[in-house]
Amino acid sequence: MKKQNLLAIGLMTFAMFLGAGNIIFPPFLGLEAGTQFFPAMLGFLVTAVGLPALTLIVLGRLNDSGQLTQALPKPLGVTFWVLLFIAIGPAFGMPRAVTVAYEMGIKPFFTGDHLMLFSALFVGATLLLAFQRGKLVDYIGKVMTPLLVLMLAALALAAIITPLGVLGDPSASYQNKAITSGLIQGYMTMDAIAAVGFGWVIIKAIRDKGCESAEDVFQATLKVTLIYALLMSACYLAMAYVGATSTSIAEGATNGGELLTRYVAAIFGPLGQYLLAGIIIMACLTTTVGLTNACAEYSQQTFRIPFSISAIIVTAMTGVVANFGLEQILAISLPAILILCPVAIALVLAAWFLPTIKRNTTSYVSIVMISFVFGGLDALHILGLLSESLSTPLTRYVPLFSAHASWFLPVVLAVFISLLLNRQSRVVKASAEV
Repeated sequence: MKKQNLLAIGLMTFAMFLGAGNIIFPPFLGLEAGTQFFPAMLGFLVTAVGLPALTLIVLGRLNDSGQLTQALPKPLGVTFWVLLFIAIGPAFGMPRAVTVAYEMGIKPFFTGDHLMLFSALFVGATLLLAFQRGKLVDYIGKVMTPLLVLMLAALALAAIITPLGVLGDPSASYQNKAITSGLIQGYMTMDAIAAVGFGWVIIKAIRDKGCESAEDVFQATLKVTLIYALLMSACYLAMAYVGATSTSIAEGATNGGELLTRYVAAIFGPLGQYLLAGIIIMACLTTTVGLTNACAEYSQQTFRIPFSISAIIVTAMTGVVANFGLEQILAISLPAILILCPVAIALVLAAWFLPTIKRNTTSYVSIVMISFVFGGLDALHILGLLSESLSTPLTRYVPLFSAHASWFLPVVLAVFISLLLNRQSRVVKASAEV
């Protein structure tokens, strides 16, 4: 594959991941980390960038995202994919992008409620770009992403040249456990689940640019993932540094969006709000286009539904759901996202260490069920739905429960046991053949 095509696909991958949340969350993290900025960001990048990167690498090695669930019984595998694409697509991920783009990109400039009109225009633009399947890399990777990177660079350079404060004292959670707190916050971005969905688009884009053999696809995926990881890490560090050096204007700020709004107003004046609006709208649009393509690609490959029909349905549902408001979207969809994320990561870990073939069905089903049960407990804990009589002993006796990752060690143990059994089975088979 030509280097310029690899770069374009890498830029497209970065842009699809770079939603508004990836921009507005790090500033507040940087502010809270204060003088513990570097250890906190180290932990954050391991999970916020490392987990999605690992997912893309595994999917590249499989050469087909559908292979991730190949060892599962077909009904269970299809159920996983359908729930995942509904959650990251029209039920949660895409409507959230629409509402955030409106709240931060449009609402500050107008009086009254124009969400319905904006959502119709936004999903229309999403659909128009999604229909350009063969040109998706060109539109997003070669045009939209460079513009987005330039706008983000303007914010980062301003923070370096004219910081609005010095690194302050870290908050309580970052004083003694900065790396651990960063790891937790990075995991909570839930980008690993988005990586599973985006894999369908990225691998197809690689194949469309001339990679045919499994080895070529894998090598191209490695390079694309490296480009994504470098750009996303730079973006996170830059946005976190903006927040960390904004102590003079941070009093009373409760989230990264509010902090960024104050920052651009202080540095760039009235034009700052237009810059921030452009960044947020562009970031949300590239994400919704990527998610629309991922949902439609899956529907076409699995259910033979024409791409255009799937894309229309997904964007239409997104427009409708977006008008229910962000709080309602979060209340309904967040539990599913919180449960699906550990299941997705568990499947990635299993695919990394175990062959994705039918004779491993028992192992894969066991790993999925373990991640589902413990992931469900973590979800209830995050949502505050566990009684104190239950959460207290779980916090005391279940490793990583307080970090909302009680599923991790049981899943790793299940993968390790399955790996040993798999190797033992091969040895016994080899001995019998001799």
